[in-house]
Amino acid sequence: MSTEDRPPAPRSLAEALRARGDAALGALLRSRPDLITPVPTDLTQLATRAGTRASVVRALERLDRFALQTAEALAVAADPATYDELLGLMAGDDADPAVVAALPHALDLLREQALVWGDDDRLRLVRTARELLAPSPQHPSPTGLGPTVQEATAGMSPGRIQEIVAAAGLASTHDSVSAVTALAGLFTDRARMAALLAGAPADSVEVLERLVWGPPYGQVTPDPAPRLRWLLDRGLLLPTAPGTVVLPREVALHLRRGLAHRAPEPVPPVVETAAVHRPQVVDSAAAGQAYTALATVEELLKDWDEGGPAVLRAGGLSVRDLKRTAVALDVPEPAAAFWVELAYAAGLIASDGEADERYAATPAYDEWLEQPPAERWSRLVTAWLAATRTAGLVGGRDAKDRTLSALGPGLDRSAAPEVRHRVLALLAGLPEGAAPAAGPVLARLRWERPLRGDRREDDLRGRLAEWALSEAELLGVTGRGALSAQGRALLGAPAAPAPGPEAEPSGPGDKLPVHHHHRPAPLTALSPAEQAVASAAAARLLAPLLPEPLDHVLLQADLTAVAPGPLRRPLADMLGVLADVESKGGATVYRFTPGSVRRALDAGQAASDLHAFLAAHSRTPVPQPLAYLIDDVARRHGHLRVGAASAYVRCDDDAVLSEILADKRAAGLGLRRLAPTVLAAQADPAGLLEGLRAMGFAPAAESAEGDVLITRALAHRTPPRTAPEPVPDGPPVPDDTLLAAALRAIRAGDLASTTPRKPGTAPAGNGELPRTGAAETLATMQAAVLTGEALWIGYVNAEGAASQRVIAPIRVEGGFVTAYDHTADEVRTYPLHRITGVAELADDAS
Repeated sequence: MSTEDRPPAPRSLAEALRARGDAALGALLRSRPDLITPVPTDLTQLATRAGTRASVVRALERLDRFALQTAEALAVAADPATYDELLGLMAGDDADPAVVAALPHALDLLREQALVWGDDDRLRLVRTARELLAPSPQHPSPTGLGPTVQEATAGMSPGRIQEIVAAAGLASTHDSVSAVTALAGLFTDRARMAALLAGAPADSVEVLERLVWGPPYGQVTPDPAPRLRWLLDRGLLLPTAPGTVVLPREVALHLRRGLAHRAPEPVPPVVETAAVHRPQVVDSAAAGQAYTALATVEELLKDWDEGGPAVLRAGGLSVRDLKRTAVALDVPEPAAAFWVELAYAAGLIASDGEADERYAATPAYDEWLEQPPAERWSRLVTAWLAATRTAGLVGGRDAKDRTLSALGPGLDRSAAPEVRHRVLALLAGLPEGAAPAAGPVLARLRWERPLRGDRREDDLRGRLAEWALSEAELLGVTGRGALSAQGRALLGAPAAPAPGPEAEPSGPGDKLPVHHHHRPAPLTALSPAEQAVASAAAARLLAPLLPEPLDHVLLQADLTAVAPGPLRRPLADMLGVLADVESKGGATVYRFTPGSVRRALDAGQAASDLHAFLAAHSRTPVPQPLAYLIDDVARRHGHLRVGAASAYVRCDDDAVLSEILADKRAAGLGLRRLAPTVLAAQADPAGLLEGLRAMGFAPAAESAEGDVLITRALAHRTPPRTAPEPVPDGPPVPDDTLLAAALRAIRAGDLASTTPRKPGTAPAGNGELPRTGAAETLATMQAAVLTGEALWIGYVNAEGAASQRVIAPIRVEGGFVTAYDHTADEVRTYPLHRITGVAELADDAS
């Protein structure tokens, strides 16, 4: 394209945006969704919003390390800069080929993000980004560079400047501006600068080498040493304040051989594997962990079935209750906090909202229990992927130095879902069975997001990644550190890349380096509908790997039963009432005791029912000691009857009642004999039952009619509760429908604001709406109907939002104008009273 055919260079960011197509504008709005919240009225407002400090900071935080280094280099380059100048700052005099290859993409990314605009011969970093990244004494640049010669000599006396110029071997000039220009020209001339430094004392060069990579500031005494005096006399060090000197930017760049950064990083760190396993081994290990995860959550909810721990006044679990939960689950406290938070995120537990507020299972827990195991796992991991509540923070301190408790406030971290997804996506980029070490994964994440406001945020992001790796293993998303097939399906990831022949491991511990292209296509977060499909696919892959539930146990003569695998739910529920769990593992051991058998009888089971149940579900004969135990407990069960008087005890055998009265342990029950076979008590029926059982008796409760009352503790449930909503990390990425509507509205507003008007009809203020009287508005509209001309109007909608529009009136009647709206590209009807004014367009307006 010749110079004459080339379109004029944009003079502002708004003009640069105006020259973009819809696809490029859509890419900007997707990458920076805060720019359309709310939708800008035109491209000028979009450009203004893109240059605000909050939006620019957010955009810079989302750049990878090389793109950020490119922006930092532009901040220390001339404004505007050429592409060649930028390339020199990034690649140096040696022209690093990796940097040369990667720089065009980094620059395209900065342009797409509207952080840089202009052609290659006039590159401009947006003003706010330059202010944030340029060096200053208060905010040193990450490049380690200091101010330019011109900036450092501002305020220096003309005489002193001329002395420096003369000492540097330059001809004196008639003014300070030309003298500073000549000095800067010397420092940027490689040959002359080399000649000047060749005559420098060795200890003076050593001073420069200490400052060259930053920080560029140093301290001097009022009487500098000779090595410093030599540098000060020639302007190689310039004073900025009493006792402080700085290395000028041009001098540092010469010493660095043109590099703005000590170590440009154009290529992301390679994610290497620490071990390689067969995919079948990985999937089986992950499935085993998935089964353990389901069992752990079930055990947690069963422990809280009749009402869990109390809710602290400030919200959350107490430290003591978390310890008790950890003991009950037989896991460390951090793991217990994770399982509690996971059940909460999945909507399975919540606060009951009562006056004596406690945590309990929700009605959704009962629905969850009825689902197949793979679907229950899918629900847990889907909730985990999207949750912003971060269990790893439990036990830490918030900004006010308060302890963060499980289920309490302050645990939301909006970056958590993104970090989890990115960690798993990195695993998905490895061959099947490849398990990476944590170090390379963290290094890659730090390269992808190097700037997070402060070191504390950087540390949090690293911890989120470490927690994501360990939690994925606990849930069975990974197995032995490698992403499982169901984990890959959960992300909606394609099949894993096959390792090349040269990368085949020779042993399970061999490292397998996986080299990535500089910009692999990233796995994007799925929409809710897409995630539901992916989760269902993951469940289908997991289902065949989970152990099939059994319908039998093995009864043993020592009053135990062994379940060699997971049991079907009715069998597991009944056995959980009839026996106590003694040990867990690959096989669960249950123990029968008088208390557990009485518990089953209290739940409404007769002795004959228990015998039949055990005979039906045991692969071994029912041992005689177990049959005797059931019969013995059943024979004594209900021999004593407890009712409400406050409470009473009745028994056909008055000798038993006499024995109770004579027992010292009955003193606290307040018993007295009403009749030979009846005792009255001051204790309530429940207390009386517990007291008599503690004394070794087996009483049964009875109703007011005298029938045996079957009592079973009812499961405590909260009212219906919804799972906690994740805290978003800024505005959501717009979908295609919203994006198309936003682009249409922005283009429409821009057309209305930039269409030429006839002289004398446009308002004086820039961006103001046209103002005309009602009669003039009506007359102009009617005339435009006859001539078919387009008009520029100001319009205020019912919500009070003002906008500019270009319309072609079709008819005017009944206080309304019907017109083809060029800005909306459709026919619309507007109330005349909401039109602020009208102006005719210039004859050459399109």
